Amino acid sequence: MTTPELITADDAGKRVAGGALLVDVRSAPRRAADGAIPGAVIADRNDLKAVFGLVAVDTPIVVVCGSVDGSRPVAEALSADGYSDVAHVDGGFAQWRDAGLPVTDAPAEQPKG
Repeated sequence: MTTPELITADDAGKRVAGGALLVDVRSAPRRAADGAIPGAVIADRNDLKAVFGLVAVDTPIVVVCGSVDGSRPVAEALSADGYSDVAHVDGGFAQWRDAGLPVTDAPAEQPKG
């Protein structure tokens, strides 16, 4: 098993632009609150096989979560399952967004009334 690389958001953006599969393992409420990443595959970190059973083990993968505490275990699990080119984003979604990489805005809060 190779240890997943912790990479900057800029490096992640370059890898994705080069063809890496971007996997967002944040919860649905977190994506709704913070925004989403266009084109990212949404995966439940507790059921990775549902997504990765169909992905070749040599596919480059970049995992993003809210923080490395969420992405690291997923990246490590993928590496343990034989995926050979796995990285995760240092600083998670916030750093992805702050680097100016593509995101969709979280919906505006609806006025109560």
